[in-house]
Amino acid sequence: MRAKFDMQLDELNRSLIKMGAMCESAIAAAVKALLERDMSLVKEVDESEREIDQMERDIETLCMKLILQQQPVARDLRVISSALKMITDMERIGDQASDIANIVETCNLDHDKCHDDIAEMASATISMVIESIDAFVKKDTEAVKKVIAADDKVDGLFVKVKSDIINMIAENPDSGEKAVDILMVAKYLERIGDHATNIAEWVEYSLTGVHE
Repeated sequence: MRAKFDMQLDELNRSLIKMGAMCESAIAAAVKALLERDMSLVKEVDESEREIDQMERDIETLCMKLILQQQPVARDLRVISSALKMITDMERIGDQASDIANIVETCNLDHDKCHDDIAEMASATISMVIESIDAFVKKDTEAVKKVIAADDKVDGLFVKVKSDIINMIAENPDSGEKAVDILMVAKYLERIGDHATNIAEWVEYSLTGVHE
């Protein structure tokens, strides 16, 4: 019985890795679409979002099977319940990647001072998502701490983008609509960082039983 349970836990790990990779790809494609004004990537991101939604449903089903059929002990139950929380955050990451992609039509960051900060925010949040899932699979509490600490960098970049937007509007009052779009993109990336932090905190709970 335990051998079957362990096999299903391995399947859960693989599914979480796959869903995390989908989130990574969706964020990367959404930001590339924005920075390079590549409209062909918008459809790709929307398709990725639908695949992420399906992965969430599939992993929920697997977790329910593990709970109902295998009667897990306390530590195993923490792992499964943490996975259920993690996929909720990953699904929201997919939504926000799609939201970023759908701003591409109206926002042009070519030669804009926010361009590099948005790119850096995207890189940081992608790393946070990857490392949070990796921490779950490897049961690595040090990686958890690294992800949580990285959120401060993303928050700092968000503050910098807001400052740049204020300056943009001061220099060109007609840039209000563009400024709002840039602010929304930065906010979506900041939220992705928050979701990655949530994932890391649930990883910590699965390992220690403590959730901050």
